[in-house]
Amino acid sequence: MFRLLSRQGKRTPSCLSGQRRHEHHKAVMAIRREDINPWERRAPLAPRHVKELTHAGVKVLVQPSNRRAIHEKYYMKAGAVIQEDISEASLIIGVKRMPEEKVIPGKTYAFFSHTIKAQEANMGLLEDLLKKEVRLIDYEKMVDANGYRIVAFGQWAGVAGMINILHGLGLRFLALGHHTPFMHIGMAHNYRNVSQAIQAVRDCGYEISMGLMPKSIGPVTFCFTGTGNVSKGAQDIINELPVEYVEPHELKDVSESGDMTKVFATVLSRHHHLIRKSDSIYDPMEYENHPELYTSHFRTSVAPYTTCLINGIYWDPHTPRLLRRLDAQKLIRPPKISSAFHEGSPQLPHKLLAICDISADTGGSIEFMNECTTIDKPFCMYDADQHIDHDSVEGNGILMCSIDNLPAQLPIEATEYFGDRLFPYIWEMLPSDATRPLEDEDFSPQVRDAVITSNGVLTPKFEYIEKLRERREKAQILRKSGMKRVLLLGSGYVSGPVVEYLTRDERTQVTVASVLLRQAEELAAKYPNTIPVMLDAASQEGHLDSLIKDHDLVISLLPYSYHPLIAKQCIKRKVNMVTASYLSPAMKELQSSAEEAGITIVNEIGLDPGIDHMLAMECIDQAKADGCTVESYSSFCGGLPAPECSDNPLRYKFSWSPYSVLLNTISPAIFLKDNQVVSIPAGGSLMDSTAAMDFLPGFNLEGFPNRDSTKYAEPYGIQAAHTLIRGTLRFQGFSKAMSGFLRLGLINSEPCPILQRASSPVSWKELLCQQMGLSSSVSQDAFEEAVYQHIEKDDFRMDSLRWFGMLSDDSVPHADSILTALTKHLEAKLSFDKGERDMIIMRNDVGLRHPTGELETKHISLVVYGDPSGFSAMAKTVGYPAAIAARMVLDGEISTKGLVVPMTKEIYGPALARLKEEGLNFVSKSTLQE
Repeated sequence: MFRLLSRQGKRTPSCLSGQRRHEHHKAVMAIRREDINPWERRAPLAPRHVKELTHAGVKVLVQPSNRRAIHEKYYMKAGAVIQEDISEASLIIGVKRMPEEKVIPGKTYAFFSHTIKAQEANMGLLEDLLKKEVRLIDYEKMVDANGYRIVAFGQWAGVAGMINILHGLGLRFLALGHHTPFMHIGMAHNYRNVSQAIQAVRDCGYEISMGLMPKSIGPVTFCFTGTGNVSKGAQDIINELPVEYVEPHELKDVSESGDMTKVFATVLSRHHHLIRKSDSIYDPMEYENHPELYTSHFRTSVAPYTTCLINGIYWDPHTPRLLRRLDAQKLIRPPKISSAFHEGSPQLPHKLLAICDISADTGGSIEFMNECTTIDKPFCMYDADQHIDHDSVEGNGILMCSIDNLPAQLPIEATEYFGDRLFPYIWEMLPSDATRPLEDEDFSPQVRDAVITSNGVLTPKFEYIEKLRERREKAQILRKSGMKRVLLLGSGYVSGPVVEYLTRDERTQVTVASVLLRQAEELAAKYPNTIPVMLDAASQEGHLDSLIKDHDLVISLLPYSYHPLIAKQCIKRKVNMVTASYLSPAMKELQSSAEEAGITIVNEIGLDPGIDHMLAMECIDQAKADGCTVESYSSFCGGLPAPECSDNPLRYKFSWSPYSVLLNTISPAIFLKDNQVVSIPAGGSLMDSTAAMDFLPGFNLEGFPNRDSTKYAEPYGIQAAHTLIRGTLRFQGFSKAMSGFLRLGLINSEPCPILQRASSPVSWKELLCQQMGLSSSVSQDAFEEAVYQHIEKDDFRMDSLRWFGMLSDDSVPHADSILTALTKHLEAKLSFDKGERDMIIMRNDVGLRHPTGELETKHISLVVYGDPSGFSAMAKTVGYPAAIAARMVLDGEISTKGLVVPMTKEIYGPALARLKEEGLNFVSKSTLQE
């Protein structure tokens, strides 16, 4: 059987590919490392395929991998170059998908993407491919003129799946009290090659032919669905047993009285079980065009007489299912108890014992197969009465095996087989230039029709994916009636408390929409009534609009620049909105539109802005009620590592957007001091404007002004104040270390070509030499002396650069700008480790002049620590205020239409009280001066 498969695997290259081979002497392609699944040991091409390519002048790069079943020395012998960096290649091929962060922009990729059914798990990858303008060729859509797949592992999926389920049957029979010859068969991956596995199956068959099957279990019957490569591969294995094939209508008789020295099998084609709902006739032509008119009688005509079902048919949502949960309930009903059985020879609980769903379509033709099993845990028991799966071969129900990467269990044979089918098409893929329009490529129909993405868009044949995905999301979102639906945009640092707070109410449902689907899924797994969806708000306005339309309220935790776009969609759909960000000029322009739409848009309801506003207005309103005049207002706030975690030159770690933290250091600032307007220009002067903050001396703080403080005089109602400043807190040392980066030109958001991913790696030394106008070949001593001069001979700054590895030959991360590269570098160095915690410090000082002439200064402090096993301090102090405001809007407590900020008692009163309930405790003290 192995020799037969090998012969079938070899194909004569097409005439087209043969004509093109001489054209590829300068082509570069790469075989990437498989890194998503630990069991994935296959490759898309074997060494003999690589040898033919290199002999034709093609440069073949192979990423090193100790996991790959075929050792890399064989690829080297075939002429391949083993190296990590594959950015030189224009064509990159693999078997399965890669992590999004490893996708190189502007390349042609070929692999199984598993996106054609809008599989949610891979929508993040699809978005990344579109964003990076990758041309994706999906093997699954490479088909011949009849629609049959031409590049696939199908036969080996059938082989491995059949070996596995025979092993599973042995375990299941044993759990039911019967030792059988199937116990001789192991899992497919336990064999060095398929020949060894076949020998084990033959040994099993020999014992069956000797009459060693327990008579109490009756004849064993197998049903194979489909006639494609998957089914044929599985049949190749069962053919090594003493097997008799019968027609489906004959299965009933042999299942009751068949010869026990053999097993019985039937192959189910469409005409055996499909009938038109109206008249029970099967018309193959009509079925092709209108499968929804048909149903299957498999559940009654074949399934009751089947011991093991091997399902290998492709399922489409319009086609009938083979089995539903109701069918499974009927099929596992126990038979009548017979006196012929006894404790040592027990009766089987039902005929259908096992299903091997090789198609691995969750919720597909086997409706109750809701989740694939894995090579690590290949089996589960499906209890149809309780509608649950449990990891075991014991208990009630049907043994299920639904591994979705079966060929990985036989990686060497599968690689050879697959490579033979792919190889003829490699020649036409090699010249592909992802930057050219698709219509300019000289592709055959087999390749052209398999291109899912190109030039940043879905190709016409696959535009349906976005619509299919949106329909699926909509059905999930609207499934429960009577719910208050909240759309949360963003799944980052502060989203957790928002979801946790809102879903305390069982009648509130939260949809978490994020460009990082895995983050959204992690949130949804933690909290009830939470749905994860993939969304890039910047590039998917249509998708954003459809999501907003299905919700009662939108909370945006995206960067502030997105909010006008989101607000316009909310106004269009008359949906309320909450955001923690500053009220920008672009948002202010929407005031009248929001009022006309009759919606509420709450802004500045986080920490800073947010809690600072509410504490300020609570104090100011009370002071005015007491007849006082506000003479000064000072508010400083900072997100910091807890002191014990501040062990780095910046004395800082990131608890929110790292890019924004760095960008803010070159922002301008305006404030009022002693009736004088002080203006700090953009570009870095801010770091030279810091002052020591001694209100909590144990923390050794410094502060610098933040944005335009003077604009708050009017909304706070303190136009007569002589001093008004709002600022940022850091531990002392931050500004000095940061100013070293500034003096070297590293806080620069302009495009930097030498850092682009397509460019060769650049070291920190080379980058800094370029910034200083030096040759990168200068000695290390001369380089460090030049840096020392640029940072004004400051030893602390120099030590800081050395601590961060920026005086070395370490590589600078690829990025579109120096600032983005620095962000990535610092984020890697300054992320919170497990068990570490952050903290929030806020301090408001309000100077009040009493009618008696006394000057009182109110000191309002907030110190919050993060929980290493729960929410960070930043998450709590931004997320909870936004969630509380959202709840108030949903419940009608905030009913003002238009743009709203939390500066009225109707909002800050309840909000501050509820924040205290969440453990955010504000401390207020006073000092009096005559």
